[in-house]
Amino acid sequence: MILIDSHTHSSCSPDGTVPMIQMAQGAMKAGVTDLCITDHCDFLTLDGTARTTTYDWAPVFAQWLEMKAAYGNRLNLSLGLEFGMGHLDAQAAQQVLSLPELDFVIGSVHNLTETEGGKDFYFLPYETEGDCYRALDNYFSSMEALSRSPFYDVLGHIIYPLRYMTGGYERPISLYRYTDHIRSILKNAVEAGRGMEVNTWKGKTLVEWRPILELYRESRGEIITVGSDAHDPAPVGAGIRDAYAMLTDLGFRYVASYQQRKPTFIKL
Repeated sequence: MILIDSHTHSSCSPDGTVPMIQMAQGAMKAGVTDLCITDHCDFLTLDGTARTTTYDWAPVFAQWLEMKAAYGNRLNLSLGLEFGMGHLDAQAAQQVLSLPELDFVIGSVHNLTETEGGKDFYFLPYETEGDCYRALDNYFSSMEALSRSPFYDVLGHIIYPLRYMTGGYERPISLYRYTDHIRSILKNAVEAGRGMEVNTWKGKTLVEWRPILELYRESRGEIITVGSDAHDPAPVGAGIRDAYAMLTDLGFRYVASYQQRKPTFIKL
């Protein structure tokens, strides 16, 4: 089986823990055949107090070359980026994505809008349902704006805030009220020839993706990547086999892998 993990992080991400070469070792141990490192570039800082509209590719590329030299004959390796809120500054986004060796871009939203303080959703309180739905209102408005931009290949973890609401806070929050909004976001991606990812969040998130994938199929979406969102070697590849099984059950025939910003379709 071709096992593709298209969403992983190294120490080149602020929340990463190990160099890329150790992530490759984790991939080998997990039986992953195709590994993409997608370190973070977010246009808003974690606390939302500032914009960061540049990205230093030099340390990222240096680690990637080292990993490729060590494991390129045993793994299919690609260089990616998880790009947070690139729609906020088109000129800066174009500059960040100009690296010729860049293979893959996940477009993500991690932060509230600047008018609401800009904090990462990780830091927000979810004490009440009202807290949750205010955050989700804000999140999906940003995701809609991102989906209309050209600064991604696939939309990243569309259900992102749920991992904190249903995780530490154990809030049974449904996305049902956002069905039309999510459908619109997915339609924007499909019409632009872009896709979405199934993010297993280290194998913790699977069933939550089923209704999103059903909407994506209704929208005639076909481009799907799968990633573990591993920030250390242990969870690389976690949940990906189960995600493949769910995709097959829903009628999808392929997963995608990217090289030079172009998808290759791998039969499930």
